[in-house]
Amino acid sequence: MLSPIRTQSFEPAVQLDGGLDAVLAMPCACPRFARDEEIFGEGETADYVYQVVSGAVRTYRILRDGRRQIDEFHFAGDYFGLELGEAHRVTAEAMTDTTIRMIRRGALSDLAAKRGDAARAILRLTAEGLQRSQDHVLMLGRRSAQERVAGLLLDIAERTRAKAELDVPMSRQDMADYLGLTIETVSRTLTSLQDEGLIALPTVRHVVLQDRRALERMTA
Repeated sequence: MLSPIRTQSFEPAVQLDGGLDAVLAMPCACPRFARDEEIFGEGETADYVYQVVSGAVRTYRILRDGRRQIDEFHFAGDYFGLELGEAHRVTAEAMTDTTIRMIRRGALSDLAAKRGDAARAILRLTAEGLQRSQDHVLMLGRRSAQERVAGLLLDIAERTRAKAELDVPMSRQDMADYLGLTIETVSRTLTSLQDEGLIALPTVRHVVLQDRRALERMTA
């Protein structure tokens, strides 16, 4: 039981709205993690499946040469840590003060064995994760720096249900490590998008999508 040991602050178990949440609802702990606090580490036993209640999480691996590759960002409502094997393949950290819902993996497996809707929900989660991984690989291999940054901003807007103004929880370095770019390239690209009138940057962590249609055309 790794994660409960790392934090002393807990909230009551909660159930988020939505089909998957209704199916997978079961008693659980909801610990709070501070910004940059580790939730679980690569190679640790995968005893739990996790869901973001509030805040945001990054999952990543450290490559042999010491570079960090972020494989995904997770926002409120997202599940993560669902593994095929017995150990986590990535490390998970809170990007902001974050509350996490923890579901015992064994209890989830037992529920799936008894209920077809639970098994279908887990299959859907797995398929969605695979699709996002495939999209990420395609982005890294085929898109320009401008297309990658624009695509990330649109993805954040969609997943956080933001219309035009985004409170971006990740740093420029986080963006770079997810997009396969340098931090300098990310900063230059954001400035370029701002100069073209596509976005505005009131603060480092606040982005306004001024011409969302143009951004969507860029990433189509």
